Amino acid sequence: MTKIIAIPLGYLLNGIYGLVNNYGLAIIILTLIIRLAILPLYSKQLKSTQQMQAIQPKVNEIKAKYGKDQQKMNEKMQELYAEHKINPVAGCLPLLIQLPIIWGLFGLLRDPVAYISDPAMVLGAHESFLWVKDLAQPDLWILPVIAGVATFISTKMTSAGNDNSNPANASMKAMTYFMPLMIVWMGRTLPAGLTLYWALSYVFQIGQTKVTMMKKKKPQKKSNNKKK
Repeated sequence: MTKIIAIPLGYLLNGIYGLVNNYGLAIIILTLIIRLAILPLYSKQLKSTQQMQAIQPKVNEIKAKYGKDQQKMNEKMQELYAEHKINPVAGCLPLLIQLPIIWGLFGLLRDPVAYISDPAMVLGAHESFLWVKDLAQPDLWILPVIAGVATFISTKMTSAGNDNSNPANASMKAMTYFMPLMIVWMGRTLPAGLTLYWALSYVFQIGQTKVTMMKKKKPQKKSNNKKK
């Protein structure tokens, strides 16, 4: 699976590198292209997450009332989802579609020469970029920390409003803190080019989440003004 995705991404990266003649800049452009390509998927995932957060109090009421009757609780849950026109698995599907892309990118940026036949990329993968002397080697602190902080902010934004009394949400809260630390640790061992992609990807995601949330608030403000 990794090879199937990594090879076409390798051709794309190689083409971009041929235009800009800078490996770091090529990774940045590739990141933006991929984030724009999966923009509809992420928007759908974010919308589903927000919908589930909005009905969380009602979900908790159903669990408290019918917790001892699993069949009845499931029926009431389905009624609630139908009433609000929510598909509870809709938020997972876009993520599952994105995973092969992430795996392909991981393989490509970890070892670009294995998926790109152009000899120029052998040298290109080892180019310096900003403070990083060799993008094929790990950047020990700056990029990993940026990637970790961006991951934390993005996860915090998307999980805002979750009911922490729910065991699943409590686990998500724990992941909010654990995942960034893991990203920092991994970033210090992986090629800087891959960490650069991860950091920029999550910075882009933060901006996208912010814009989506602002769009959601505008209709609410208009409706409140009409009531007045």
